[in-house]
Amino acid sequence: MTDARVAARTELNDSVLSELASVFGLGEVVGCRYLADGLMNANWRVDTSAGVFALKRVTDVSLDRLRRNLGVLTALAADGVPVSAPVPTTSGSLVTEVGGGIWCLFPWVAGSHVRGVDLSLSQASSLGAHLGRLHVSLDRACHRGLLPDVSEAVLAEVTSPERAVEKADRLALAVAAKGTGSDFDQMASAALVRRRKLVAQYGECRPRHGAPAGKHGWTHGDVQYRNLLWEDEELAAVLDWDRVGVRPYAEEVVRTAQVQFGVGGVFDFARVSAFVGGYRSVVPLESSALADGARRLWWKRMTDFWMLEFHYDRGDFSCDGLFTADEALLHWWTDRLDQVERAFAEG
Repeated sequence: MTDARVAARTELNDSVLSELASVFGLGEVVGCRYLADGLMNANWRVDTSAGVFALKRVTDVSLDRLRRNLGVLTALAADGVPVSAPVPTTSGSLVTEVGGGIWCLFPWVAGSHVRGVDLSLSQASSLGAHLGRLHVSLDRACHRGLLPDVSEAVLAEVTSPERAVEKADRLALAVAAKGTGSDFDQMASAALVRRRKLVAQYGECRPRHGAPAGKHGWTHGDVQYRNLLWEDEELAAVLDWDRVGVRPYAEEVVRTAQVQFGVGGVFDFARVSAFVGGYRSVVPLESSALADGARRLWWKRMTDFWMLEFHYDRGDFSCDGLFTADEALLHWWTDRLDQVERAFAEG
């Protein structure tokens, strides 16, 4: 991310903070600290005479969708899902627009962000069970009318090998045109060459239709360690509800396991198994659905270049480290497709 973008992301001037304190009825602000853990949105800890809060500026979700998503959190909390329900403004809204930004506020929750591979096996299992209960609770919220009804079928796009190569070619030109010859540019250029070869070699292994296996319903959309708080080895809060949407349950299970336990260029199969087993103790998802979800996520990772698009199309470098890590895992995963899918199916 450029210096200007960093400043724009982290800056919270006094007039905006004062207006937000008035809108949310926070009284006197006695301290404000930017939280560097997030990737997309921007967050601050705000200490006030009314208590301690987490303030979020949302940058990549529409206002209406954000209101809808935040509106289900009180119901989830009543179901026992560890969430921090939003603080309403003095007028009763869960979202406000101030200083050209979209803002929401939450009570401060004590805890730490713990990487997936640093969780114990029992914590990994517990996280899986929490995800299962979250899905069940979102389904209840849907039946209560807090979320739109779920259609009988859900489709998932399967990118063609030809389209993947087109995207890689375009980005290769962008690296040449916009790059500075940095280490990241050289890594990206080499990765795009290797990716084109992988797509050509393994294109026949892609999912053959757009209908994922297994049940689907409302999901969180981004369960990963930056959005989880742990306290005394227990899950204290699931954060960041911007991406709530209808998806195959297997998609969220597999994606969560990948971002949590696919670290250092390999899958931690012991934790994957514990996590999936914990989930299936709550939601009895079929082995075939989990294997299908793993194959679909692998192909999505093979044909998706969003981190490079952020870097070269937007000038946003905040996710560069994710590309480096995911690229290493992709190659390891490709060499072990059947092994990975067995780990999910047997979890």
